[in-house]
Amino acid sequence: MKDKHVKSDMPSVTISNTELIKDASLKVEAVTDNIIRIHTIPNTPDYNDTSFALEDPLEVKGKFNISQYNSTITASTNTITLKIKTTLEIDIYDKDGYLLCSDCEPANDELDEYTKAEIEQVKQEGHMPDTFDDNIKYKVTKRIFGDEAFYGLGDKTGFLNKRGYEYIMWNSDNPEPHVENATFRALYKSIPFFIVHRSKGTYGIFLDNTYKSHFDLGFSDAGSYSFSVTDGELNYYFIYGESIKEVIKSYTSLTGRSPLPQLWTLGYHQSRWSYMSAKEVLELVDNFENYDIPCDAIHLDIDYMDKFKVFTNDKERFPSLKELSDSLNNHGIKLVTIIDPGVKAEDGYNIYDEGIKYNHFARSKDGTVYHNVVWPGDAVFPNFTSSNTREWWGNNIKYLTDNNISGIWNDMNEPASFKGALPDDVVFAGDDKERLHKEIHNVYGHLMAKATYEGLKKNSQKRPFVITRACYSGSQKYTTAWTGDNQSIWTHLKLAIPQLLNLGLSGMPFAGVDIGGFGSNTTPELLSRWIEACCFSPLFRNHSAKLTHRQEPWAFDETTLNIYRKYVKLHYKFIPYLYDLCYEESLTGLPILRPLIMEYEDDKNVINCNDEYLVGSSILVAPITDQGATVRSVYLPKGVWVDYNSGKRINGNRYILYKAPVDVCPIFIKGGSILPVYPDIPNLAPENTRKLIVEFYPSDDTDNKTNESCYYMHYQDNGTDFKYQAEEYNLYKFSFSSNRPNGLKAELTQNGYKNKYTNISAVIK
Repeated sequence: MKDKHVKSDMPSVTISNTELIKDASLKVEAVTDNIIRIHTIPNTPDYNDTSFALEDPLEVKGKFNISQYNSTITASTNTITLKIKTTLEIDIYDKDGYLLCSDCEPANDELDEYTKAEIEQVKQEGHMPDTFDDNIKYKVTKRIFGDEAFYGLGDKTGFLNKRGYEYIMWNSDNPEPHVENATFRALYKSIPFFIVHRSKGTYGIFLDNTYKSHFDLGFSDAGSYSFSVTDGELNYYFIYGESIKEVIKSYTSLTGRSPLPQLWTLGYHQSRWSYMSAKEVLELVDNFENYDIPCDAIHLDIDYMDKFKVFTNDKERFPSLKELSDSLNNHGIKLVTIIDPGVKAEDGYNIYDEGIKYNHFARSKDGTVYHNVVWPGDAVFPNFTSSNTREWWGNNIKYLTDNNISGIWNDMNEPASFKGALPDDVVFAGDDKERLHKEIHNVYGHLMAKATYEGLKKNSQKRPFVITRACYSGSQKYTTAWTGDNQSIWTHLKLAIPQLLNLGLSGMPFAGVDIGGFGSNTTPELLSRWIEACCFSPLFRNHSAKLTHRQEPWAFDETTLNIYRKYVKLHYKFIPYLYDLCYEESLTGLPILRPLIMEYEDDKNVINCNDEYLVGSSILVAPITDQGATVRSVYLPKGVWVDYNSGKRINGNRYILYKAPVDVCPIFIKGGSILPVYPDIPNLAPENTRKLIVEFYPSDDTDNKTNESCYYMHYQDNGTDFKYQAEEYNLYKFSFSSNRPNGLKAELTQNGYKNKYTNISAVIK
């Protein structure tokens, strides 16, 4: 049989005039050989093909070889082949003809059969079922072949592998304890990207649509998964990769990668809602020094402000933010302040007055400024879809940088509100067109982070440190993130690991949880296990709420204090390695904390591993997350692993039982690893980071340990500004050999930063 016609080197396929998509066309584009964009184009002259996730307009670089026979169009790149049917179902094959992904007809969804009467009946007992919108505009259903595992979707609750669950993308501030049930299908963040791992292939799906969307990963039908949107256009990317790593690299090539952070941001952060005075903050500083616990940042929650008005400070309790910041800087500690988007509606308050004058606030459909209630009371909301508003917001950040504030923490930016949710029809007048809240809601926090990042960069000339609660795909270009208001319960300690791992897999590598739990009351054992479990977290912050037990390191007994100190110091020891991983991520998008499946894709034992994680590829952490437990089963993948606590070498590809009393976290170093570390330091001030120790962990434990041929690339810069972009940085190549003193050889392969280490020493472990 011969094809009717063949076209070569075409960038796209467009299908029009079909009843299956009314008033629109379907376009399939080869962005690259591995990235395929599938999207609808409405037949309207005012269609605006913009993306909030992609910083620059999409450049289509790939080419299709296109043929058609009867009712099927075949479009092939060098790596994958798409077969597009007249029913608009698409099958995707790898270059060997293996069927990776296949559209199918949706199965009957029994949840759609719930009647309004049934829903009301459930509500009568106090339950509030979280039903998805009925008016789905587009839905894509794909076959589950049986060997799929699903990863990503940001920090949604549940397990690492999302198969069998469903989720909603609608940024939500839910104060109830987050657990892995259907009530929490929506949380603070909307990152509509997931990875499908199969035994013979891996791919990702990125649904770039900011309206409310729904992901059903085998929940309603074990034989299929689906994603759907309530409005806007269908717009998703199929991202093929020979490994999970390749998929992440391609996804972050679209949405961006986290830039290098300031070095101090990797240190320990202490926070509480709230430290109520400058005096209390200074007492904290004294305690960190007296108890010999490293610290690099203290965070101020909303009570530092004057009546919760953003870009102000309470003159009685915090008479001079600059004096407080300067005092902390003298101790090597930075001050970070919270800001919320809700601006107090008060005549005479300069931020409100300016916003009204220059039309910076969202409006109701009748044209009046929209009001709701947040911490300052009656409040209005900046229109961050406007570049003028973002610039105005960024300029106001000068108030904070003039007071030597080193970082900004964005909260309540879902946006949260106390007098009901913002209506769908609130108007945000952006640069290109007016958009409604139902389209902007999921990117509101993203756009606020962008405004904050740009304002900090402009006013400080340093790498901005921004934390956000709400975000969207691509937010990693502007901000770090934390998982929101967790609780001091063991369930949330367990939840922290898959949340952080899935955030990393979703392109958001610099993330953390509130160590010890934000709400309710922690215990000495829980706090100890939490600091152990998160001792390698990039965002390393202890945070707690009002009316809860204090959880500073010294808040309990001496045993707890000693454990806390031990693991904070362990975190500081490995910061050179964490910084190297930040450098790697800035080039590749690969996360810092990694699930075992990312490095050992052929190992079926790690597909559902929720309670262990890798730091890069060299450190494996298996924390205790059960109350009262002092022994646990640990799975070690193939290879030799060095028990960090005992130095014992263990052959992997098996489970072991590990004894771990309350002061011990099971940690293993991959045999053959070279790791850069710091000596014992109080903080990350430049004078404390001039010495480096290079540790070598041979695979064998014989006397002739240095016969292994190993090398490691280490990155160094000033840890502060953007001079590294002009190649003002150093790259060291460390290698070990038995015929050298101490085994170590250090070579400078990039010599651009003048303040090199004053001392580099070697240790063979």
